[in-house]
Amino acid sequence: MHFFSLRFKILASTFVFLGILLIYLLWPLSSEKFAIRYDQAKIRFKKDFLNTVVPASFDEKKRPNIIIITADDLGKTDISLYGSPHVKTPHLDSLGFRGAVFTEGYVTSPICSPSRAGMLTGRYQQRFGYEVQPQRRYPHNRLEYYTFRYLMDIGDWVVSEQMSVPKQKDINKQGLPPSEITLAEILKKNHYRTAIMGKWHLGEQMEFLPNQRGFDEQYGFYEAFSLYSPLDASGIVNQRLNEFTDDYIWDQGRKGPCAIRRNHEVVAEKEYLSFGIAREANQFLEQNCDMPFFLYVPFNAPHTPFQAPQEYYDRFAHVEDKAKRIYYAMIAALDDAVGQILDKVRELGIEENTLICFASDNGGAVYTGATDNAPLKGGKFANFEGGINVPFMMQWKGVIPQGTVFEHPVSVLDFFATAVEVSSSELPQDRIYDGINLIPYLTGNKTGAPHQALYWKSGYNEAIRKNQWKLILNHRDQTVLLYDVVQDKIEQKNLANQYPQIVKELSHTLNAWKKGLASPLWPSVMHYRFVIGQETYFFAL
Repeated sequence: MHFFSLRFKILASTFVFLGILLIYLLWPLSSEKFAIRYDQAKIRFKKDFLNTVVPASFDEKKRPNIIIITADDLGKTDISLYGSPHVKTPHLDSLGFRGAVFTEGYVTSPICSPSRAGMLTGRYQQRFGYEVQPQRRYPHNRLEYYTFRYLMDIGDWVVSEQMSVPKQKDINKQGLPPSEITLAEILKKNHYRTAIMGKWHLGEQMEFLPNQRGFDEQYGFYEAFSLYSPLDASGIVNQRLNEFTDDYIWDQGRKGPCAIRRNHEVVAEKEYLSFGIAREANQFLEQNCDMPFFLYVPFNAPHTPFQAPQEYYDRFAHVEDKAKRIYYAMIAALDDAVGQILDKVRELGIEENTLICFASDNGGAVYTGATDNAPLKGGKFANFEGGINVPFMMQWKGVIPQGTVFEHPVSVLDFFATAVEVSSSELPQDRIYDGINLIPYLTGNKTGAPHQALYWKSGYNEAIRKNQWKLILNHRDQTVLLYDVVQDKIEQKNLANQYPQIVKELSHTLNAWKKGLASPLWPSVMHYRFVIGQETYFFAL
């Protein structure tokens, strides 16, 4: 009897232990710690500002049209103007030849969504908490967390140590805060017709969507990616990668926020997406060329998934690596799509009254194995030059002298400031703007550097560029890197120990800038690990 009693106690204890363990593993990780609360004062100010009527007579002055074209994950040296040995990009190159090419053009983040948030608002996105990439999915419980962190092979992706996560209601609020004013809203207030054709990636709920943020017309998708062509499309070469995120992207296809939409309505796009985007852009140009317009064309090429038309793939038959071959084909197709838009501007006779800006949202994605941003160091997800120094051009026939080469550091924040100035628009006075109007610097009316310094921050990753010096800090690993990026553009020689006073001065300037920032609105879910030579670096996504 004593034996059976002992067995029962052992079994009961085991079941209790397993029950407690199961509860521990399955208990939700969501927390009110990450509740998103918008700045209501700024929302009210924004509403009043945008509702202030601009006199109709203001619109009688012929103001320039504005086109901003962006590429997605296109490295600086992926196009021939900046030295690509692999792909000829005559249409993209022509923007620099016919206008200005910038040797030191920077984005505000080496990852797409924060970079776009800064560009479209003219403000460092950290000022309103848009510091890291928004996430659709966090681990629900410890079982998922431990599985992803310790049991799954996810390559150089590392699950964040952060155990608590936002509640679903706050995940849904991850997008461009309603307190922020987009360039489209500014220009629409001033009688511009506005449109976005391409990738949005600034929030998927209704309050964040382009038609709610100043764009009269929208075509494209809301997520970070979508298929370029349906999987059953003929004449398309598909290439899957042996990479953690790639399977997820292919599985999403064109579902949900990856669907192709025109003003909220899902459309069955059959044309290769780069050309579909160009087609929609050109239709907008044809319909609105007689009035001031703002056209934002954020292409998703050459972001994964890797898909290219067969005819473009065939151009690179000499390339043995299939991933690289299809990557080059996607860039060639992107170049031709941009060329279609540039041709339409000339055909409509509006080239002399149209400012055209081009940049990539960040550097090339080295994790695809198709690009390495050489000779620049690192790539997407890194504050090295390969991640944040991007192709950057501006054209305005008759205003910006052809063949201008500008060698001072500039930022995509300057697209916003330049557009506001040339359109004679006014900005609200309740917030700080960080961009600079570049036109006077390109015409010779101003000289020197537009910016005293440029800044980056993503979690424990921080950086500053001031004059020739660039300081990169990683507070997670206590890494301090100082480069003279004029003499050492490939960031090979760390001078931190040699110039401690420079480190101190740059750190002081960086800390002063940080005092004007908001707390991040949501936490990162992953880190990315770079192994460069003998060194390992981490970046908070």
